[in-house]
Amino acid sequence: MTHTNTAPFAYAVLLIFGYLSIAPASAQTSDLVSGNALRVCADPANLPISAQDGSGYENKLAELVAAKLEKPVEYTWFPQATGFIRQTLSAKRCDIVIGYAQGHELVLNTNHYYTSSYSLIVPQDGDLSDVTALTDPKLKDLRIGIVAGTPPAAHMARNGLIAKAKPYNLVVDRRRESPAVDMLDDLEAGEIDAAILWGPLGGPLVKNNYDGLKVTPLVEETLPPRLFFRITMGVRRGEKVWQRQLNSLIRRNQDEINAVLVEAGVPLVNDLGTEVLEFSQ
Repeated sequence: MTHTNTAPFAYAVLLIFGYLSIAPASAQTSDLVSGNALRVCADPANLPISAQDGSGYENKLAELVAAKLEKPVEYTWFPQATGFIRQTLSAKRCDIVIGYAQGHELVLNTNHYYTSSYSLIVPQDGDLSDVTALTDPKLKDLRIGIVAGTPPAAHMARNGLIAKAKPYNLVVDRRRESPAVDMLDDLEAGEIDAAILWGPLGGPLVKNNYDGLKVTPLVEETLPPRLFFRITMGVRRGEKVWQRQLNSLIRRNQDEINAVLVEAGVPLVNDLGTEVLEFSQ
């Protein structure tokens, strides 16, 4: 089986109020925002999320936004790691990050356009296929893959699941390592019994490459830390007019945005992270 390179993205990595502009887009934004193109800050090797060949679902969302603004897309590529915002958005080399967790102080967030959660991934026809929470006794004494340092690790520790867990690195050189793919390969090979990944990373990987696996968003975990996050578009702090323009665009095109996410295999949950949302394809 051939798998594309990806990252153990945890953002980790969330639409409602909008500003409706009646003037051209370029006239409504500051001088720092390009009027000629949608300048996107993105990771060139972060499949299934973004890729330099345009195959990630955030690439498709960028194309959608650009089409609504009647602009071409231009990318500034930089690895999504420490220094990403400083080297791209803050350096004024680009004007938008397509996917950014709500509430992060490095950017000005738009209204969120989806909410997702960490997810449990297990063999579809196995004994764990009906497990929906980390408190389930079926998980005791099993080897579960977890990206070190991500929020589900605290829940695993609380439920006595850490001792036999297999950790995978959070920060890696994505040109050489792919912990999310490694974890799913290990699960498929039977080297671990279950995997826990950020849903917008694990869901599309499973849909595209692992037919025998099942993705279950962890929406029944009520204790902290929370496992769901609202995802926004990020713009430079102070760019309030550009933010409002994007809020309006998100509000008016939410159905098309949802369609891109659902087609990609991103698990969507309600704003409180308590219920999985179902969409027909």
